[in-house]
Amino acid sequence: MCCLVSGGADSTCLWHALGSLGYRVSAVHVNHGLRGEESDEDARFCRELMDAEVATSSDTVSQVSTEAELRDLRYALTEGRGLRATGHTASDQVETVLYRLVSSGNTKGVRAARADGVVRPLLTLWRSETEAYCREHALPFRVDSSNPDTMRGLIRGEILPLLRRLHPGADQNLLALAEERPRLPRALERTLAELLSSTAGTRSADLGPGIRAVREYDTVRLEGRVRFGPWHLESDAPDLVVRTRLPGDRLAGRRKKVQDLFVDAKVPRGERDAWPLVVSGDEVVAVPGIAEAPGWEGTVRAWKDVDR
Repeated sequence: MCCLVSGGADSTCLWHALGSLGYRVSAVHVNHGLRGEESDEDARFCRELMDAEVATSSDTVSQVSTEAELRDLRYALTEGRGLRATGHTASDQVETVLYRLVSSGNTKGVRAARADGVVRPLLTLWRSETEAYCREHALPFRVDSSNPDTMRGLIRGEILPLLRRLHPGADQNLLALAEERPRLPRALERTLAELLSSTAGTRSADLGPGIRAVREYDTVRLEGRVRFGPWHLESDAPDLVVRTRLPGDRLAGRRKKVQDLFVDAKVPRGERDAWPLVVSGDEVVAVPGIAEAPGWEGTVRAWKDVDR
């Protein structure tokens, strides 16, 4: 496993703990060179303590300015190394939630694992715990002198202390927000709320690309275009469902099985289980691109990304 290290308590703790648990750990430090001699000293520290490989971003760092852009640059410079572990903690999670709550109105936190192979094993630990770990194991660590001047430094040094004065559980409550299930976009929530509260017998509302909600008295249905893998499907007929094939599926009004339709159409075996079927009740009424049930001709419009 590759550990991305800055020299601070969090990443130093992570590097040491992974090694103590028996992992084969390599370390990489990205030197952005933003603090002159202090940046060089951080790099030297990581190289000597952790045998870290030092990568330099001096050729591209002038093109970025925010902490998020610098983080993305570090991830880009260390691609191709398998799993890359970072020292993000619960304290970082709280700071992220608070910033996103104020800046964009959402509370999405950092993920424990990203699709690009970045993992954050310390997200359940607080910064004070990583510092205590380093002291217990006599591990030196660096302190970034520029931290107070950053966005996180403002949150860490001024805003969170004030929130703790308001309530001692501020950190835990903010951390809990990161674990909440994602909600619908607020504009979409408002549209649906207005539709559901309407006293009109029938009313519809546009929900975004190709989809609309229709309320008829005490029922609500969605109509319009559906994305199913590479397929786009749309229909004006109510109560249709899109799913993949089930054993024994037959096209409504015909004796031939869906499996046989695939064979006749020379659909590769590996694509059949992901092929969409349009169903009304228990009946398959369309196999997009292949066949439609009698009486359902032209009801479902379908195309694949490669078709247009």
